[in-house]
Amino acid sequence: MKWKNKFAGTLGDIGIFSFFPTKTLGCYGDGGMAVTNDDEIAERISMLRVHGESKKYFHKYIGINSRLDEIQAGILNVKFQYINQEIKERDRIIRKYFEMLSKIDQIKLPVVEKQANPVWYVFTIRCKNRDELQEFLRNNGIETSIYYPISMHLQECFKDLGYKKGDFPVAEELSSKVLALPIFIGMTDEMIEYVCNKIKEFYNRK
Repeated sequence: MKWKNKFAGTLGDIGIFSFFPTKTLGCYGDGGMAVTNDDEIAERISMLRVHGESKKYFHKYIGINSRLDEIQAGILNVKFQYINQEIKERDRIIRKYFEMLSKIDQIKLPVVEKQANPVWYVFTIRCKNRDELQEFLRNNGIETSIYYPISMHLQECFKDLGYKKGDFPVAEELSSKVLALPIFIGMTDEMIEYVCNKIKEFYNRK
């Protein structure tokens, strides 16, 4: 992904990447990476990922056990050679979605700013009757996801911050309307057409 011709990971002091299996570049288990041009930050992250060790068995910080194992690193090294092909394939799927869904009044498609070069990890629409649509699609063999059903300020783990429903109305509205449609390598035009036609069928019944 690029923003104003700068790659993701280069826009701040630290860039963070997830290698979860469903991501555009994913391993076969859990994994991730932090990147930085700051030597001090790099050194601290290196220590934090292995229990805060400054050298073996000497702990400078309270850290975690978060090392990327060699098998996952090997898989990622191979998959990285094909990342541009995967991005291109995902773009093909998205263009087909835009083509088929652009005239449905009950949904809003993502807006891509001119400064952006997106990489489509998920394809999320905003839609009316979201929960009913999701159930209808599921009943027709189409799995979808919701990223995310509860806004951050309403999560139980942030209860101590004192926020309540209505404090962030935009976030709350989006959490009730967003739906991520299927996107995966190997998804054919016929599959995309089936998804889109079922969405049209749902709204035509309303």
